[in-house]
Amino acid sequence: MCQRKKCGFNFNIDFLIGDVMRDNTKEKAMAGPRPVVLTGPSGAGKSTLLKMLMKEYEGVFGFSVSHTTRDPRPGEENGKDYHYVTREKMTEGIANGEFIENAEFSGNMYGTSKASVQDVQAKNLICILDVDIQGVKNIKKTDLNPIYVSIQPPSMQILEQRLRDRQTETEESLQKRLEAARLDMELSKEPGIFDLVIINDNLEDAYGKLKDVLVDEIAKVQEANKS
Repeated sequence: MCQRKKCGFNFNIDFLIGDVMRDNTKEKAMAGPRPVVLTGPSGAGKSTLLKMLMKEYEGVFGFSVSHTTRDPRPGEENGKDYHYVTREKMTEGIANGEFIENAEFSGNMYGTSKASVQDVQAKNLICILDVDIQGVKNIKKTDLNPIYVSIQPPSMQILEQRLRDRQTETEESLQKRLEAARLDMELSKEPGIFDLVIINDNLEDAYGKLKDVLVDEIAKVQEANKS
């Protein structure tokens, strides 16, 4: 699952615009249940909440697996956590208009491909896109029409402790993530960006709120799967 964070990103958007808006690829991508765009700082609890959602509603959700040029971390799997590609291949894909959005952070490229969203929607699943706050703003320029949800930590102090407990970051990368988190938390307060902002200070309460905002789309998929 995508772990892109928000500081110093350079974004490009090339999704379903111009002539592409009139082609069959666009129509295919827009078919099926509404996607869910999920954002929030690393350490806010997105991964835990999504695992709970996927476990309770098996066969309802599918991840849009992001592409990245960084190396896999221990335990990560190609095609599951990310599509791990070379910088040359990803640059070529971006130039060919294959990505909804793309970003660069700490020398590594990240992006969400059109094909990854289409693959999920073609299975009549609710597609989950885990992107950063600027990615959210860029997707709002498209006609993807997702449900926007932000997961936020109770405080910067708690977030920092969660990140340190992971022991997966250098001090330099940790400080970059914390700075990105400060920006994310501020931007999440802007009116009209999100359908729901969840402060994850209690996991069960946060999960209940996440389910509530998705209940209608979940019901649609479950009903369609019965037929």
